[in-house]
Amino acid sequence: MATKVKIVTDSTAYLLSKTLAEHDIRVVPLKIAFGTEVFSEGVDITNEDFYRRLAESSRLPTTSQPPVSDFIEVYSQLSSLGHPVFSIHPSAKLSGTFNSALAAREQFPEAQIEVVDWLSMGMGLLVTAAARAAEAGEDLAQIKAKIEQLAPCISIFAMVDTLKYAWRGGRIGAAKALVGSLLNVKPILALENAEAKPLARARSRAKGTEYMLNLLEKRAGRGGSIHHGAVIHSCALEEALALEQEVRARCDCTELDIVELGPVFGTHTGPGALGLAFYTEKDWQRISGQ
Repeated sequence: MATKVKIVTDSTAYLLSKTLAEHDIRVVPLKIAFGTEVFSEGVDITNEDFYRRLAESSRLPTTSQPPVSDFIEVYSQLSSLGHPVFSIHPSAKLSGTFNSALAAREQFPEAQIEVVDWLSMGMGLLVTAAARAAEAGEDLAQIKAKIEQLAPCISIFAMVDTLKYAWRGGRIGAAKALVGSLLNVKPILALENAEAKPLARARSRAKGTEYMLNLLEKRAGRGGSIHHGAVIHSCALEEALALEQEVRARCDCTELDIVELGPVFGTHTGPGALGLAFYTEKDWQRISGQ
C-alpha cells in the first residue's frame, strides 16, 4: 500500500490551526527582524505584537526566507518514513523561500519531493486543497495536476489603507502609479503574478468594501457558490467579520475562513488591509471531476 503524500508549506500560507492539525501539514516559518531582533513567523511573535511594533517603528522590519537547513529537517523526517512530499511556497518573485526549498530537495535525490510555487496571496486555499487530495489517496502527480488547474481559478483582491508599506518594501508593482495621488482614497488591488495591480480607488473604506462585494458577485455570479474562500485582513478583525457576513448573504459558501495576515505579508500591506480570496464551486467540480 502506498504511503500517503504529506504536505509542506511555509508560514505565509496563514492557515488556521485547526486546518494544520486536521491534515498534519508541516509549516516552515519565515523570519521577521526588527533591527537585531529576529523572530520566526507564527512561532515566537504574535500578530498583535507585530502590528504594535510596526506602528511604533520608524523603519520597516525586514523579512527573510527560512534557511535551507529548516527544509532539510522536514524533508528528512518525512522521507525517512517513506512519505512522498508535496511542498508549496511563494514564487521566487516574492520570496527566496522557494529557492531554499529547491536547494533542500537536492539533498534527497532518491526521495519523492515535489516543490511548486504560487504567485500571490491566497496560498492557503491551494495548500488546503492539496492536503485534502492527499487525504483522499491521490499521488504526487495527481495532486500537482489538480493544484496547477486550481491556481488560475483563484480570485484575489484587497483594499489597503495605504500604499506606503508596499512602496517602502518594493512590492508595489503596477500600483506605483497611484502613489502620491491618493490622499484619503483607498486603493483596491488585484494580486496577480507577484504584483499588486490597481483595480479602483474608493473614497472611503465602506465604498471600497462595497466595490469588492460587487466584484465578488461579478466573478462568482449573483447568488453563486463559493467552494472555498477566505476573508483576509491585517489588524482589522471587526471589518473582516462584517465582510464575512456580507459574503455569506450574497453567495452560498461551502467554506469561508477569516485569515489574518502575519508579519511577513503584514510588513508590505500594513494594518487595515481587507480582502477576499476564493474559487467557485463550479471551478472545483470541473477540476475534481464531480
